[in-house]
Amino acid sequence: MVNFIQMIESRGIDISIVIPLLNEEESLKELMAWIDASLDGKFSYEVLFIDDGSTDESWKVIETLRTEYSEKVCGIRFQRNYGKSAALQVGFGRVKGKVVVTMDADLQDSPEEIPELYRMITEEGYDLVSGWKKVRHDPLSKTIPTKIYNGFTGWMSGVKLHDMNCGLKAYKRRVVQSVELYGDMHRYIPVMAAQAGFDKIGEKVVQHQARKYGVSKFGLRRFINGPLDLLSVLFISKFRKKPMHFFGSWGLFFFFLGFIMFSWLIIDKALHLYVWEEQARLVTDNPLFFGAILAMILGSQLFLAGYLSELIARSSPDRNNYLIEEEI
Repeated sequence: MVNFIQMIESRGIDISIVIPLLNEEESLKELMAWIDASLDGKFSYEVLFIDDGSTDESWKVIETLRTEYSEKVCGIRFQRNYGKSAALQVGFGRVKGKVVVTMDADLQDSPEEIPELYRMITEEGYDLVSGWKKVRHDPLSKTIPTKIYNGFTGWMSGVKLHDMNCGLKAYKRRVVQSVELYGDMHRYIPVMAAQAGFDKIGEKVVQHQARKYGVSKFGLRRFINGPLDLLSVLFISKFRKKPMHFFGSWGLFFFFLGFIMFSWLIIDKALHLYVWEEQARLVTDNPLFFGAILAMILGSQLFLAGYLSELIARSSPDRNNYLIEEEI
């Protein structure tokens, strides 16, 4: 009965807007007024503000907005700063709308783009639509690394987007309920969605506003952690349920490489002694001997890692969880 009521309530909301924020007290009232002007009377919507441990008056502003806009505004306040991925993960768990929109709280994303994003999801059948800030009002120190990052991510993942990290995105609700975010994985939601089978991913050119208040949270550290996070996403999505396929394959490769090297040393010594009747140096004096031993040890360790990973994967409670699109 509870699930039925929740289903009815969710049908009553067209759009859920999830806005993670950190120290954005100056922009919140203006942002909410902009959202309301863009959507009121056209869509039923809710706005979820996720305060990620702000140290300014952001939470008091959210409380004021809750009083002013009533049920349209919800707020969640973290005890401390956990990061954008954590904020989005919590927000995704509470959305009720058919379409979920994420945007930043710094007024650089325009709410006027939301109706078109909603149309692309509901009428054109996209699973996910990402914004593309084709014209950016950012310094070169931010735009050039971003282009490099987008090119590398597209090459590695196969998901071709001009602006992978754009905060303004729209999703079917099933998409956000099918991805698990942690660390800094929010940058790769399109990649994770594609890996989960939601491969109809579109892109829309959106307006980019210059920052009006506060300071950017952008840091060069993301270009160190970013590629590592991407490799984690690709590896886990492909080998989470079958880790032996990865570790076992490489383990066998290195073990047999070492075996071949060791066999060559034995054959070479035998040829010198019994065919050419020459004095041969000791096998252990040949640097190839140590390479062979190292390769065989590495191969054995990789195979053992695969075996242990397989045991862990088989004991995982979600090992047989699969996304079902339809059932009749």
